[in-house]
Amino acid sequence: MKGRETNVTILMADDDEDDKMLVREALAESQLSIDLYFVSNGEDLMDYLYHRGRYASNSGKPPPGLILLDLNMPKKDGFEALKEIKTDPQLRRIPVVMLSTSSDQEDVYHTYDLGANSFIIKPVTFASLVEVMKTLGKYWFETVKLPTEVMGDKHGQQPHQSSVR
Repeated sequence: MKGRETNVTILMADDDEDDKMLVREALAESQLSIDLYFVSNGEDLMDYLYHRGRYASNSGKPPPGLILLDLNMPKKDGFEALKEIKTDPQLRRIPVVMLSTSSDQEDVYHTYDLGANSFIIKPVTFASLVEVMKTLGKYWFETVKLPTEVMGDKHGQQPHQSSVR
């Protein structure tokens, strides 16, 4: 990506293995400098963000530059996870894009009310998904200005942060 010397991290929370595979392939096809990590439910998402449990060893890693969040997941759904992220002073700056099969207006309104940055209905074709991933990467990592603690400086260095939990 233009002007970046390090990869940006995207964290995707989705329990559908096919969707994960398609997003991984779409990002590879889009040729963006992105590190992609997956969790399968809202509880694992929060553990990843808070460096708990199996993700405790991630404490030295920068937070994701973007979270792709599905609505319907086991243990803790996308609404619950989004609410927790957007009410936490350390996490709320991380952009959250809802990536869902739902086109229900009530779901769209509810996610925006909870603080989602965008709502995207999952494309039905691979070519469309590649375009969505290119657009997401270009918009979130080249066009907009994100807080340094989300992105790191151009050398990938993170400012000193207090522990999240």
